[in-house]
Amino acid sequence: MSTKKRDYKKEYQQQKRRIAKNKSVHEARMERQRARRKLDKKGVDRKGKDIAHKKALSKGGSNKDGYKLQSPSKNRSFKRNGDKSVA
Repeated sequence: MSTKKRDYKKEYQQQKRRIAKNKSVHEARMERQRARRKLDKKGVDRKGKDIAHKKALSKGGSNKDGYKLQSPSKNRSFKRNGDKSVA
């Protein structure tokens, strides 16, 4: 019977990373919800539309750049390079 010692330090670091990841996912979700509420407060009809970043996050944009309404097909598709990476 092998008695392998647990690496508690490594397990603790992994747990911290999982918590941080979940926290950032939660914060992003709340940011999107705030954007929805702002548009609703202004009386904007967003039925059937997605809220998109004015400058895509993949292009260096941030949540502070603002939002716009787009059709779901437009918001969920990206131009691709020849190697299939996002243009």
